[in-house]
Amino acid sequence: MTPDANAPDGAANLQTLEALADGRRRIINEVRKVIIGQDQVIDELLMSLFANGHCLLVGVPGLAKTLLISTLAQVLDLDFKRIQFTPDLMPSDITGTEIIEEDKTTGKRAFHFVKGPIFANVVLADEINRTPPKTQAALLQAMQERQVTAAGHTTDLEPPFFVLATQNPIELEGTYPLPEAQLDRFMFMVQVSYPSEQEEVEIVSATTSGSEPELKSVLSGADIIRFQKLVRRVPVSPYVVEYAVRLVRATRPTGGPEVPDMVKQYVSWGAGPRASQFLILGAKTLAALNGQPSPSCDDVRRVAHPVLRHRITANFRAEAEGIKTEQIVDSLLEKVPEGQPAAVR
Repeated sequence: MTPDANAPDGAANLQTLEALADGRRRIINEVRKVIIGQDQVIDELLMSLFANGHCLLVGVPGLAKTLLISTLAQVLDLDFKRIQFTPDLMPSDITGTEIIEEDKTTGKRAFHFVKGPIFANVVLADEINRTPPKTQAALLQAMQERQVTAAGHTTDLEPPFFVLATQNPIELEGTYPLPEAQLDRFMFMVQVSYPSEQEEVEIVSATTSGSEPELKSVLSGADIIRFQKLVRRVPVSPYVVEYAVRLVRATRPTGGPEVPDMVKQYVSWGAGPRASQFLILGAKTLAALNGQPSPSCDDVRRVAHPVLRHRITANFRAEAEGIKTEQIVDSLLEKVPEGQPAAVR
């Protein structure tokens, strides 16, 4: 559905909202031809996409993380590139490099910049923690400013631009943990868990047969940009914004008396302001996907785990006592109050 350009803003927004819900349904229908289960993972992946954020998928090998991302790229009519991160990968292997070309007519030689795989709409950074920090840092500018500086020139990346990275949480030998600055650039960290028994039976049956599903492209880059702009236009009340900020500030152990005891005991560093921004953007996207005119505090709570789990640094005491970041976020959601609406203050 294409919104009527002559319609009032409110009516046009409603049309775009309906188109967003329809686009989400069609994407899921196509992805379901290949991926069985992982409903929450797919939802969080789409929320990140329509919020114009990046996503880090963490899970043990064999859970279809890479397959899910490549399937999503096929469903979207976008330029897709995959980078397999290895210890010998260099920054120029990502951003591109200059080569010498000879003009056959004049015989003159000149440098020519060959773009790397970062110049795509959807970039799969497979096993991102297997490459050294120098190469990991090649993604920093692209993820934040949507630009690439190489060979002395800065080039804008064509929107939409979406980095999807995968990471194995159990194998640490030969890996390079992502620095906090890079982790913070991922809107969501999505935990990919084992399928249920019935889902695993369906997976084995489907992948050991001779059938090959045919995927159709259902959304273009222009559609995605339009939906991303719609998410930005979704109104949010100061009450919800204040709750999101209060939730993030409660992750900082030096924040004051309102910080929960569990944070003071088990957290070294809390989340920064970018977490507050992503909580609201995630809540807006969730509300838009569900057809709601504005997000609620429940929407903020729904996206709290993928937004906060990689932005809270647990201390040695937490590690010694087996306290996980998920438990700290659970405690925050239980302890931090919503406050009072402006009308009754």
